[in-house]
Order: sequence, then structure tokens, then C-alpha cells
Amino acid sequence: MRSYILPLALVLALAGCKQEDVPVQPPLVRTLVIDPQPVSEDRHAIGEVKPRYESDLSFRVAGKVLARRVDVGASVKQGDTLATLDTQDYQNRLRSGEADVASAEAELVEAQGSEGRQAKLLKGGWTPRAKYDAALRDLRATEAKLAAATANRDLIRDQLTYTELKADFDGVITAVGAEAGQNVNAGQMVVKLARPDDKDAVFNIAETAFTDTNDAHPEIIVWPLTNPDLTVEGVVREISPVADPATRTYSVKVTLKNPPAQLRFGMSIAGRLKGSPALVVTLPLAALFEKNDAPAVWLFDQQSQSLSLRPVSVARYEANTAIIADGLAQGDIVVTAGVNTLTVGQKVRLAETNLARSDSK
Repeated sequence: MRSYILPLALVLALAGCKQEDVPVQPPLVRTLVIDPQPVSEDRHAIGEVKPRYESDLSFRVAGKVLARRVDVGASVKQGDTLATLDTQDYQNRLRSGEADVASAEAELVEAQGSEGRQAKLLKGGWTPRAKYDAALRDLRATEAKLAAATANRDLIRDQLTYTELKADFDGVITAVGAEAGQNVNAGQMVVKLARPDDKDAVFNIAETAFTDTNDAHPEIIVWPLTNPDLTVEGVVREISPVADPATRTYSVKVTLKNPPAQLRFGMSIAGRLKGSPALVVTLPLAALFEKNDAPAVWLFDQQSQSLSLRPVSVARYEANTAIIADGLAQGDIVVTAGVNTLTVGQKVRLAETNLARSDSK
């Protein structure tokens, strides 16, 4: 029994002793020191160079293509013959039309003579009025027949000239739609002719790109993908009001100012908004906290060594970062990790501090 008394007394003695509290250190947090930097619009869109003025040239009559004298890329002058149709049918029609005119002219001469004779007889009282009226009616009918034959001949003559497709203006052939030996209908595109000096940059833009600017006609910087040093300025001329049903993007046409000759039709290009750089801050997405359905960040107060929550305005989101447009000032210290476990007024220690700068291009 005595063997148990000593250990028990020792335990009671130890339990009665007051233990000293172990101090709890504030948690460590990672932070960034805010340093706003100027950054230009760095989002690029890929498009191509297209003519601003482009016409589908076609024959005004149907027929078989006898020859096409130009190919894609050919430069032509106004009045140059681009393609011709087989004229055999139209030449036969023209000969027939000319024969109809000659026949109508002969009938007119006979009708004029008959009317003249009947007029003299009527004047002398040797023929009834009804017979003269019949001769006059034949004369008028013959005159109308001659006018119809003449108009038909002129129409066939015009159709014969339509068998030659000529350029309406100086330009470049951008597409062909018919080959020699092919039968084409009136109005069917044979070649496309574009004005070489009027060029557009055409892009397909997602709807989110229109949320950052209120300018209906912003200025654009464009350059070829093969030559980034060759930059050309332009202005947005037209934005499609309807999205493409397949890609859900909007077509944007940019009128280029004084485009160089190196910028050819069909060339792949890139473009971005032109504007004065704005002071912004780039933060990792992990630094953002949500308060009242709005973005916010945790700020570290060096005097109190505690945290506070500040709302911010996000200009846009990138793949792993957020561009902050408003809400932060030079020198602010922002927590960048573990933001969902923090509370207002909480004491923390700094693990490391970096500068939050914008990556400008």
C-alpha cells in the first residue's frame, strides 16, 4: 500500500503547480507592396487585310466563257477586258434583228405609198373615207413594227457588247468565279475587283472586348504578324450589330490610314487599341476577396500590425492575374495568400513582401 502513496502524492503536487502559458504568435502572411505602373492596352486581336471597296463583276448576259484573261492578284486598268463570252449566238441574233428592220422598212415604204394614193383619191372624191382610214391604219402599224424591230436590233447589239467583261475602275483581282469553257448565267460572279489603295483591317472580336471602352470609333494600331515593326494606325469604321451564329464574335472593320504597299490583301495582321498608358496594378487572383458581391483586398497596417478590408475596382481579369484600376494607392501592403481565413482587425506577421507591378508591353 505504501508503494502507491508516494507516486500519488507526487502527481497531486505537480497538478497543483501553476503552469506558465505558451505565447501564441500571429500567423504569417504573404504580401505585396503596391507600386502602380503605366501600362498600355496589351490585348491583341488577330485579323486580316481586306479591301474596303470590292465589286463582284459579272456578265449582263448568259453564255459560255470563251476566255478569262486575268487571275487572282492581277492589276488592271479601267476599261481592260477581263473575260469574254462566245458571241456566235448573239451575232446570229443580230443578223436576224437587222433583217427584221430591213423588212419593216420595206413594208413602211409600201404603206406610205398606199396612204399617199388614198389621200389624193379621197381629196378628189374618188374613194370612200373608210378605205383611206384603212390605209392610214396600215401605215401606223408598219411604223410601230419598224420601231419595235429597231429597238430589238439595238438590244441585241448591246447584248453583243455585253459579251466582253471590262473593268469598271483601276484595281486588283481578288477572286475568280468562272473558268474558260464554263456556262455562266447573267449576274454570276466571274471576278472580284478591289480598289488597291483603300484597305480595311477586319477582326472578329468577342463581346467582352467592348466593355472596356465607351468610344464608338476608337483608334487602333495594326501590324503584320510577319513584321511587327511595321505599324499602321486606323480607326474603327464599323462594328457588326449581330454576332456570328457559329463563333459568337462580332466583325469589326478598321479603316487604315495611309496603308503601305507591304500590307497586302489577305495578309494576317494583329491589332490593339491605341491610347495613353494608365496607371494600374496587377495582382494575383489569390489576393482577391469578395465582400457584398464586390471584389476587395486585405490591407496590412504597419502601425497596428493588423488587417483591414478595402473594396477595389477590377479593370479586367487575365489568366492568373487581375488588373486593378482603382482602390489601391502607392505603398499599400496587400495580402496575397490565404485571404479566405482572415478577419478584420486580425494581427498578422509578414512572411515576405514583393512589389506589385504591372507587366507592360
